Amino acid sequence: MTNIYFVRHCEPDFSIHDDFIRPLTDKGLEDSKRVAEVLKSKKIHGIYSSPYKRAIDTVKELANALNLKVVTKEDLRERTITDQWIDDFNEFVKCQWEDFEYKLSKGECLRQVQERNITALKEILNENKGENVVIGTHGTALSTILNYYNKAFGYEEFNRIKSIMPWIIVMEFKGEEFIGFKEVDID
Repeated sequence: MTNIYFVRHCEPDFSIHDDFIRPLTDKGLEDSKRVAEVLKSKKIHGIYSSPYKRAIDTVKELANALNLKVVTKEDLRERTITDQWIDDFNEFVKCQWEDFEYKLSKGECLRQVQERNITALKEILNENKGENVVIGTHGTALSTILNYYNKAFGYEEFNRIKSIMPWIIVMEFKGEEFIGFKEVDID
């Protein structure tokens, strides 16, 4: 069995609007230490991440503790929303979950996010058969992965986890076959 520990990033500094360089807050940096404490005993073989700073920084403490490198994969990034800041983000999110093809100009629909994240996940599964792996990720990216394997994971479930940072789940696979997932308690 292959176990993939998805770590939704810790609390980011929303005053920085550039998605790529948005850092963690001081609380987020402290929480990344808790993530490392929880996962360092899980016999982790590899650590991957979205290329976004907040996702990398969330798993960097763990990588340092285990003397592993964080391998970034472009296709694990969060969705591109548009080239402007959105004031009514909740309405936008609801529209996207109601229609997986809905997107704004210069943005991505959830179907596109899901397809590239699943492609990256399958590559990681094939490179790490029978191992335990950590992936630093984002709320929407992870939610679309969960939706791919369980269509019941939709807007309501996304809405439940949207403010949980960090959020860790472990997904179990036999080859590329999804077996199930559970939440990992970090308290």
